[in-house]
Amino acid sequence: MQASHKLWLARLLVGTSALSLMGAAQTAMAQESADDTVADGDAIVVTGIRASLAASADIKRNAQGVVDAISAEDIGKFPDTNLAESLQRITGVSIDRSNGEGSLVTVRGFGPEFNLVTLNGRQMPTALIGDGGSAPSSRSFDFANLASEGIAAVEVYKSGRATVESGGIGSTINIRTPRPLDKPGLRGSLAVKGVYDSSRNNGNPITPEISGIVSSTFANDTIGILLIGSYQKRKASVNQANVGWRDGYLGSENNWGSLAQPGDPRYDNITNRPEGNDVYQVPQNASYDLNDINRERINGQAVLQFRPTDALTATVDYTYSRNTVETRNSNVGVWFNHEDTSSAWTDGPIAGPIFYSEHFGAPTGVPGPDALYGGKDLSYSGALTENRAENKSLGFNLEWEAPGGVTMELDAHHSTAQVNPVNNFGSSMSLGNAVFGVENQTINFENDLPVISYNMYPGIDPLDASMVTPTGDAFRNAYFRNRIDQVQLRGHYDHDEGFLDSIDFGVSYVDSKVRSAFGTIQNDDTWGGAGPASDIPDDIFTLVTLPDKFPGLAQSGMIDSFYTFDFERLAGLIEENYQACSDPTTGSAQPGTCLATFNTDRRITEKTLAPYLQVATQFDLMGNPGHFVAGVRYETTTISSAALVPAPVTTDWVGENEFNVVSSGDSEFTRFKGHYQNWLPAFDLDVSPMDNVKLRASYSHTITRPDYASMQGGRTLDTLFRVGGGTGAQGNPGLIPYKSKNIDLSAEWYYAPSSYVSVGWFHKDVSNFLSSTRVDSTAFGLTTPVDGPRWQAAQAALGSGATVGQIRQYIFENFPETATITGGGGGTPYSGIIHAAPGDPLLNFEITQPINSDQTASLNGWEFALQHSFWDTGFGVILNYTIVNGDATYDNSQPSTVAQFALTGLSDSANAVAYYDKGPIQARVAWNWRDKFLAGTGPNPFYVEAYWQIDASASWEFVPGITGFVEGINLTGEGRRGHLRHKNNVTFASPGFARYAAGVRFAF
Repeated sequence: MQASHKLWLARLLVGTSALSLMGAAQTAMAQESADDTVADGDAIVVTGIRASLAASADIKRNAQGVVDAISAEDIGKFPDTNLAESLQRITGVSIDRSNGEGSLVTVRGFGPEFNLVTLNGRQMPTALIGDGGSAPSSRSFDFANLASEGIAAVEVYKSGRATVESGGIGSTINIRTPRPLDKPGLRGSLAVKGVYDSSRNNGNPITPEISGIVSSTFANDTIGILLIGSYQKRKASVNQANVGWRDGYLGSENNWGSLAQPGDPRYDNITNRPEGNDVYQVPQNASYDLNDINRERINGQAVLQFRPTDALTATVDYTYSRNTVETRNSNVGVWFNHEDTSSAWTDGPIAGPIFYSEHFGAPTGVPGPDALYGGKDLSYSGALTENRAENKSLGFNLEWEAPGGVTMELDAHHSTAQVNPVNNFGSSMSLGNAVFGVENQTINFENDLPVISYNMYPGIDPLDASMVTPTGDAFRNAYFRNRIDQVQLRGHYDHDEGFLDSIDFGVSYVDSKVRSAFGTIQNDDTWGGAGPASDIPDDIFTLVTLPDKFPGLAQSGMIDSFYTFDFERLAGLIEENYQACSDPTTGSAQPGTCLATFNTDRRITEKTLAPYLQVATQFDLMGNPGHFVAGVRYETTTISSAALVPAPVTTDWVGENEFNVVSSGDSEFTRFKGHYQNWLPAFDLDVSPMDNVKLRASYSHTITRPDYASMQGGRTLDTLFRVGGGTGAQGNPGLIPYKSKNIDLSAEWYYAPSSYVSVGWFHKDVSNFLSSTRVDSTAFGLTTPVDGPRWQAAQAALGSGATVGQIRQYIFENFPETATITGGGGGTPYSGIIHAAPGDPLLNFEITQPINSDQTASLNGWEFALQHSFWDTGFGVILNYTIVNGDATYDNSQPSTVAQFALTGLSDSANAVAYYDKGPIQARVAWNWRDKFLAGTGPNPFYVEAYWQIDASASWEFVPGITGFVEGINLTGEGRRGHLRHKNNVTFASPGFARYAAGVRFAF
């Protein structure tokens, strides 16, 4: 969105706020319509959407510091079917989507790894596989694992608080679940619905969702039981065009992969070649991918409460979630060799490709099902990703309202989160096939969807199944488990009157244990053709068309169709024909499976003890209340980190300047430890200069702990080293957390029971970002012949000017007992291996290690929010707009050789919600927008382009207690797109599809 559009949106928000406030001034504190309430004895209880908004406004109004919340409209009825989709309605909160659903949350520009998620105030474990191509290491919480039906409220703490668990620079997000004794009596609901996902490639099946909740109290409301269950099944598809890119070149460069320079015959095939310091990128590969997704989610919760006296309440709760996601990928793609190329480019200084094409030499051999001949290939590949995330939490809470205004609370929980594959292949697997004989291939970047096209040499039909040849395979196996045991002792003292309002004190102990493991089986030397095409029967392939899978994006000239295949059947055939799993080129498998044995196994134990003290005061300001709260949280954390690494035993000198680290074939755990401590102060001031107006100011320190990969305790040595020494890498459990110093200012006016307008400004100074360094170190007692007794004897005999090759020959001739000689003699130079020997000096390694750098970053922003109910009409609106700015940005005009530091995730965002809630009818339409943001850094930046979508829902209680409802997600089918330095450097482009649901809900 252009700057003018942003300004228009901000003016619209301010103007709408002003109109709403003019109306509110005439009817300040207007009561809700009687049509929207139900009688509860002598009280009037508001229900539905406005009840939820009123509850959320009360949380915000009465909170210490800056807090936003979403509350359930009624038991078992959260506003959205996905928690992340609900959270994006909150000012300053954006989400990342996975498989078409909200998954990860960004708050005020800080991504999911910078936000801590708690359940009823308890720190929750996380389990996220990530990209499937490496060992999992993220602390991010995946909201897709939780159904929304069992949620009472979600609170987002944007400013620091001494009484709240640490770990979120962006925010701490607390998920609250219902308790039976909170609302005595028998209550419950049962909902059944069908979901129609229009994205599904193979038909559009309607999948079921059913949820139920029942809460009851007994024995004069001294015992309460609550049960929640939810089952959801979903079938969807996510289709994408994907392009991989080489690193950014300068126009002046003449390297492999770069464009031809003047004088090269290929130069004439380039239109508007980037010159001088212009930066450009050339495509490496491209594909059209069809991803068919099957998801099954099961959630459950049981709560038992006992209140023998009004002063004592005991609660035991168990929460369970299981989310199984299977993604089947089929794709057709091309790779570039960067030889006989043609291209056209936009103007610099950041030049983007208009098209990029390559011509290939004719294949050798005769086309046919049994031919293996040269020539460029057209790839028909497929992948299977299937993992199950399982979360379990058992908690106990004892609350005692002691005499004298003191409340003591003991809370403990044992929680686990685990994700692992649920088949005999692994967590993420790829199988390759190809048809050889591509004459030329082109990608055109003039439209949102890159147009991939090709031509084959005469006599070769890419749609002849008998010519499809098996090529390569990779089976990746990942496992992640996080266990958290936590005990909290909390105390609260209420002072009856005077300046002192209350005192909070307590201590939290968290013991978190993480295991992250990974292994790969790969036959990486077979991508040129594992065997003849006749090894694979033709009936394993299915022809599918492409343009219809990209509605609204498809372009003429794109690949029209290709072959998909039965993944399990093909995996069985390549094992039968080529022993792909039982005898792979790389890695090894568990017997009888394709599950790779783990060669990466990282285990981290993190223990944190955190006492805190908070004092709240109150005072009068011009007849209105004011509050000042000061608190401090002290945290001390110890870390023990172990990692499985190959066990080096010796070294060999194998070539003139080539030495090898030799391992026993076994592995061993190496261990490192770390420790850090933090003082985290928090101050909050709020005053009310007039009725229903609240001004706030907050200052706090918050932290986020490093990712698990950076903290891993393994030291891995590179196999090859040189005369000057070796290289390697290790983690650093001694890393200290990211630290942010935060300022928050806000003004809020609550001019009606469920209506308010607010404006806030925030500023964050963040330090302790991660970087890397190299340290010199010996390792495992390994030695090197360099400068050892044999080396020195050679130099003494040959002179100080002797070359490495001459020294090597001298050792062969004079110390043959320390070598394995495979050739030479008779005037011919010796060849073979020189082994490490007693007396050789210790080998020095340059070890790359993550460290906390001295880089800092600042960001600031504005948050505008309006929530307004239009008198007794039943209509209302929610509007918010967030502006985020940071001083660490990426300069796209610099080549990839220039290291850059930049903040990711920063973007403006906005929401507009219109609702109707009167009598038996409710309706809501929501528009959500997020501007373009930097999603990743490194040699090249990665941007996700601006995105918006419209969701809607409506319900009608046609019989008291029985409600029919409909829902629509992404009604206009908005797609998503990402790119690198230039918009034409598209990385992915995906069409959007609407998802619909309809059902009935019975409440009692």
